[in-house]
Amino acid sequence: MKLATLKDSTRDGRLVVVSKDLTQCSEVGHIARTLQAALDDWAYVGPRLERVADGIETGAQPTIRFHEHDVASPLPRAYQWADGSAYVNHVELVRRARNADMPENFWTDPLIYQGGSDSFLGPRDPIPLGDEAWGADMEGEIAVIVGDVPMGASLDEAREAIRLVLLVNDVSLRGLIPSELAKGFGFFQSKPSSAFSPVAVSPDELGPAWDGGKLSRPLKVDLNGKPFGRANAGVDMTFDFPQLIVHAAKTRPLVAGTIIGSGTVSNKLDGGPGRPVADGGAGYSCIAEIRTIETINLGVPKTPFLHFGDTVRIEMKDDKGHSIFGAIEQTVTKYEKAG
Repeated sequence: MKLATLKDSTRDGRLVVVSKDLTQCSEVGHIARTLQAALDDWAYVGPRLERVADGIETGAQPTIRFHEHDVASPLPRAYQWADGSAYVNHVELVRRARNADMPENFWTDPLIYQGGSDSFLGPRDPIPLGDEAWGADMEGEIAVIVGDVPMGASLDEAREAIRLVLLVNDVSLRGLIPSELAKGFGFFQSKPSSAFSPVAVSPDELGPAWDGGKLSRPLKVDLNGKPFGRANAGVDMTFDFPQLIVHAAKTRPLVAGTIIGSGTVSNKLDGGPGRPVADGGAGYSCIAEIRTIETINLGVPKTPFLHFGDTVRIEMKDDKGHSIFGAIEQTVTKYEKAG
């Protein structure tokens, strides 16, 4: 089952069920007007949405044309957005570039932060940037949306709570991160609104690529029409999603609609840093990673962060080359205050 949220005059849009090939959709306001409403009553609503999805594929369900440009992020706002850093290779590289030690417990205890969840960007919305000096960067990630998770959840409870899987562009402002982290109180200004894929997909739709905790397919990240990253999201993922969920729920419950992110997808190469796609490697899911490798190898970074007019595209395809989640495609624009 594939779900999306059409933009309308309300903050939360309206829920639709989307065909497997992402060409048609069916409005389901009579079942649940929004995705959050569906998640709140998933035991009852989920099976009804599944029947609509089956009807779309058989031609028994009325449909309208689906356009990715017409949608918001599946959850235009969420009760919680908690982003991990499950690919510890990425963390290790970033710390190595600034000559920082890598604590041993980073390999056994997940990193996670609570991001802003009140204003997600749509998958085709521009990335508004106030100043290029802020060092805007894309971060290609996988995320899951969960149902209610009890405090102190087990791995099995966490696994069973995963309702939907989607892609993320977790925009970061690298130039603002060092001073924020130096205060010892975490990210805030350096983490503006993120964007999510046009559709969120139920785990059963992913077939053998989904093992209950990881999604083993290449994440395609393009910058200005050129391949930038092709890292496999199931490779070098130190902590899978059930582990991240258990970590997040250690001291508090998670409510239905909480989004848990994987952090930047990152692959090693023969135990060391990866190579650019142009050199036969898996590339990178963010600019910061190639800059750290350039710093390690050359002493200075050479690849610039995003400029006004740059376009980022993040997508994942199946074995037949069909888009699974639709594409996040965003252009960086100069932010102009309305009015």
